[in-house]
Amino acid sequence: MDQTAYLERRAQIEHYFDRTAAQAWERLTSTAPVGRIRATVREGRNRMRATLLSWLPQDMRGLRLLDAGCGTGALAMEAMARGAEVVAIDLSPTLVQLAAERQAQLPPHPGGGSIRFCSGDMLDDALGSFDHVVAMDSLIHYEVDDMVRAMQRLAPRTRGSMLITFAPRTPLLAAMHGVGRLFPRSDRSPSLTPVAETALRQALHTGLPDWREGRSQRIAKGFYTSQAWEWTR
Repeated sequence: MDQTAYLERRAQIEHYFDRTAAQAWERLTSTAPVGRIRATVREGRNRMRATLLSWLPQDMRGLRLLDAGCGTGALAMEAMARGAEVVAIDLSPTLVQLAAERQAQLPPHPGGGSIRFCSGDMLDDALGSFDHVVAMDSLIHYEVDDMVRAMQRLAPRTRGSMLITFAPRTPLLAAMHGVGRLFPRSDRSPSLTPVAETALRQALHTGLPDWREGRSQRIAKGFYTSQAWEWTR
């Protein structure tokens, strides 16, 4: 991994989510009214989260999950309700604090799960080992090589599955990205990096020879387009 380029890109993403648009994301991930464009992003993200959760066991008691790029914690809280021990990490301390506050407002759940929220690098070896890793829309800002290398870092510490999303390279998505650049910076994230599915597949098969691809599902709703992909041992 080009460590310098990776760190520079990571810093850009952290600055955006922690400072430039923290309030916008707090509203987007709530039930508060939002504009038409943000409403499509909210619905798309809700569908993506539901898809990824449907690929995880319904009963997660005794299982450890890494929510890599947890944002405001919606997926982590759902996994906790299923009994999982969740480590939820995000680059943005502001969003992590919001996630912890939202989790504290939930009533006790009989599933026996738990969440440890923390801010930092999702690739940190000190986070330990996991049964499942979910990276929802947290790798979509990186090039194919960095995506693969990130998964290579996580693979030795993952016993079951890695669920990722990527921005598929399509003419429509390219056009929407162009339009998105016209909006104020607080309304858009750092530019996504659309990738060709065939190129990503080949790179993952080469870089993760002990893993195989599983289910795949593209979610497209207005200004939200992302593709979920399951990889298992």
